[in-house]
Parts: sequence; structure tokens; C-alpha cells
Amino acid sequence: MVVTGTWYLVLSAMLFTIGGVGLLVRRNPLVMFMCIELMLNAVNLSFVTFARMLGDVDGQAVVFFVLVVAAAEVVVGLAIIVAIMRRRPRATADDLALLKG
Repeated sequence: MVVTGTWYLVLSAMLFTIGGVGLLVRRNPLVMFMCIELMLNAVNLSFVTFARMLGDVDGQAVVFFVLVVAAAEVVVGLAIIVAIMRRRPRATADDLALLKG
């Protein structure tokens, strides 16, 4: 059985859907953060798949920049989430009043 680009695109769509549903259903900021990362990786998989199918390197270059932005997001976002979770362990995404000065 040959694995074609369609299989990778279907996997990417499934991963993106799982991340989107997890983002909408869960209220825990850490879980929501992981769902966003799952969605970013699903998009990266589709970029690499299209780059391979078209024989072009541009998709892989875009993936590199998305990974750099995701790494910066992890550094800043995870620091904020951990700081909030230390102050209030039961904090949810609806507790935006914590971010007010």
C-alpha cells in the first residue's frame, strides 16, 4: 500500500479538527494551549505535504517560520499561563479579570 499525499492531508484535517474541538470544549488554559499547538502542527503537516506534492521548497520554508513563531508563543504564553495557574490553581479561561492590572 502506497501512502500518498491525500493520507497526510486527511491526517492533518483530523488533527486540526481534534484541536479545534478541544479548544472549544475545554476551559483549562493549559489544555487550550496544547490544542492550539496541535492545530499549528496540523497546518505545518499540510504545508509540508503540499510542498512535497508540488515539488517546491516554499512550504517547508513557511513551516520553519511557523515553528519559530510557535516557539515564541510557547515562551510567552506558557509563562503567563503558569503564572496565573500558580496564583489560582482552579483558574479557567473565563477568568480574564486576572489579567487586569
